[in-house]
Amino acid sequence: MSLEELRRRSSAKWRTYPSDVLPAWVAEMDFTLAEPIVHALRSAVDNSDTGYRWADDVPTALAEFASAEWNWQIDPGNVTVLADAMSSVGQSLLHLTDPGSSVVINPPVYPPFFSTVEKVAFRHLRDVPLIVDDGRYRLDMDELADAFADPSVQAYVLCSPHNPTGTIHPAEDLRRIAELAADHDVVVIADEVHAPMTLAGAKHTPFLKAAADVADLRAVAIMSASKTWNIPGLKCAQVVAAPTVVERLRERLPIEVTYLVGHFGVLASLAAYREGAAWRREMLSALDSRRRQLFTALEDMAGVSMTWPEGSYLAWVRVAGLGDDPAEVIREQGKVALTSGSAFGAPGVGHVRVSFATSEAILAEVVSRLGSVVAAHAS
Repeated sequence: MSLEELRRRSSAKWRTYPSDVLPAWVAEMDFTLAEPIVHALRSAVDNSDTGYRWADDVPTALAEFASAEWNWQIDPGNVTVLADAMSSVGQSLLHLTDPGSSVVINPPVYPPFFSTVEKVAFRHLRDVPLIVDDGRYRLDMDELADAFADPSVQAYVLCSPHNPTGTIHPAEDLRRIAELAADHDVVVIADEVHAPMTLAGAKHTPFLKAAADVADLRAVAIMSASKTWNIPGLKCAQVVAAPTVVERLRERLPIEVTYLVGHFGVLASLAAYREGAAWRREMLSALDSRRRQLFTALEDMAGVSMTWPEGSYLAWVRVAGLGDDPAEVIREQGKVALTSGSAFGAPGVGHVRVSFATSEAILAEVVSRLGSVVAAHAS
């Protein structure tokens, strides 16, 4: 889509900043919707079908998709449909952990992890930062083991694939996490909404698949079509519960929470999972191309280094020479909106997150504006 077409959109990405600022901050793609989703939504509007959600078909559609994509066998009876990933995390914490307990997260990590733990679930945070190893991020298994052994720790919110670094966690690490969690009765909440956007050269393993034969594990995995098919505003996510927690969640979740799911989110998710494969293949090919375009362009930029993302369309970029919050300087002087790295926790200071799910031309302009700011401060 052209910049002129995109500026006709009314979503947060295109309304948060003035029109002279090029937005590359929020996790929203600059692509046209998949035709099966357009058809489903248009048919609903044509029929004035805008009532409350009926989500009974979503668990089976997800199970079919997961089986085909990852050979992951999901029991649809273990799936609860909620509005989005973070409300799913919040509800899981509220109903599977005790007030006052601690929750482990891995900074730098998606900013709502912090606020959901502290301000929605009213739990305490326990940071176990990722390790940077030769420019790549990975889980610190020793520190996770120490954290899980703390009696106050009752849950671990895992981001897989990881946002913002794009890390795909190895299956053996996921298996080890499951074993440690089971040993210490720690609930694992795996946010896997970016999993269908695993890029070329990487392989995602669903957490519950990696942990399939770990006895007594209490865990949920959170899935959604929202990121992959660019429908986050329609509100439909799925919580896949391990057998050990499915009844507790079912008994404790108030029905009012399930009605936060959008009817259009249900319709779009069904179309995505069942008819969106061709669009998804094309989208993943485009993302791989943009990933390479951005990485190559930033390689030659002094003081700038990008972590190679294995999944999703978000690039984690270190920018030297622009202070603790490069995004603010770049927005003010270069007129490009990026996400401030400090929002992802202390390890994010001096970093920015860049969304590269756009056209080749728009991404080139993002790079040009970023480069101009960097060059100006280097001279």
